[in-house]
Amino acid sequence: MNRNNTFAFLMAVLMLWSGRAAAQTVDTSLFYMPISLDEVIVSARQRGFNVPEFIQAIKEDTTFYKAFKTMRLRTYNAENNIAAYNKKGGVQATLNSETKQIFRDGCRTMRVLEETATGDFYDRKGGYNYFTAELFAGLFFTKGTVCNDNNIVRGSLDRELSGKNRIEKSKVQLKMLMFNPGSSIPGLPFIGNKVGIFDPEVAKMYDFKLTAQQKNGEEAYCFEAIPKPEYAKKVVINRFVTWFRPSDYSIISRDYSLSYDALGYDFDVVMHVDLRQIGKELLPSFISYKGNWKVVTKARERVNFTASFSY
Repeated sequence: MNRNNTFAFLMAVLMLWSGRAAAQTVDTSLFYMPISLDEVIVSARQRGFNVPEFIQAIKEDTTFYKAFKTMRLRTYNAENNIAAYNKKGGVQATLNSETKQIFRDGCRTMRVLEETATGDFYDRKGGYNYFTAELFAGLFFTKGTVCNDNNIVRGSLDRELSGKNRIEKSKVQLKMLMFNPGSSIPGLPFIGNKVGIFDPEVAKMYDFKLTAQQKNGEEAYCFEAIPKPEYAKKVVINRFVTWFRPSDYSIISRDYSLSYDALGYDFDVVMHVDLRQIGKELLPSFISYKGNWKVVTKARERVNFTASFSY
């Protein structure tokens, strides 16, 4: 989410205590964002767990995007599956491949170990017929030899917007939606400010919950932002759920869905990402994406993909 230190947190807590560990609601921010807590979190608060500190960490989190940048500095194998669908739901193009990224001496290259493509996935020149596939390739495929990558995250997406043409800016904005969900996106018509769920005018449209759950075989704190019923048709982010490791607040997994319908374009996207601790580093292990979107001058795309990574 990579938010600036815009909002100072109030330490005052609205206590709803009845003499035992019970569900509570606390006000934690300058704009009094209420957060519902389950019994386990309430009990953790009794032992010193600081809810405002945790929410501040969520707002400023950069580990999610950093995990994706760090994978460019590692050797790994990937299984990639992309499918494009027609308006009746039939498959019209696919790509199934296994690739290996090799990182050596500060540079990365990629080998295609196996690949099968069907339909009109590629054009006659070997390029991608689908913008979503082009975005996927830009994130996870390497052409030739690429050197001097880094995993510095603060401000990097904002810098990528500078000097780009419309198509390249669109790619960066999509990356912002993927890697910084919940943060405002500059230059995105009509919706740029509507995805900043921690901004006061957007936050008031959501219910927030913090619960203790099991996720991918380990204990986790689960933070959810769900639109209030009266705002369900006015928001862009329909679901935002992140599971954090209690020991260091690093992200274990994230689910989110976004949709919008405006003059000129519309989209409906659902994503799921799992991260895995490899040594001292957090790295992506699985991604799934389901997207349906339309932009003026472009044909509608209904493209799903999954990618699994082993290091």
